[in-house]
Amino acid sequence: MSTAEVCRRHGVSTTTFYKWKAKFAGMGVSEAKRLKALEEENNKLKRLLADAMLDNTALKDLLGKKW
Repeated sequence: MSTAEVCRRHGVSTTTFYKWKAKFAGMGVSEAKRLKALEEENNKLKRLLADAMLDNTALKDLLGKKW
C-alpha cells in the first residue's frame, strides 16, 4: 500500500503523517508514551502558572486601590 492509501484509509492527511513521522521516527512505544505524558504534564503546569499569575495580578489590583 502507498502512504496516500494508508492515510486515506485512516482519515489522516499525508501532511499530518509526515509530521508525525518526523516527530516520532525512531521512537519506541514506551518512549512515545513517555513523551505524551511529559507533554500533558507540561500543559498542566502551564495552566497552573497562568492561574497563579492571574491570582497575583488580581491581588495586586485589589491592594493597589485606595480605600
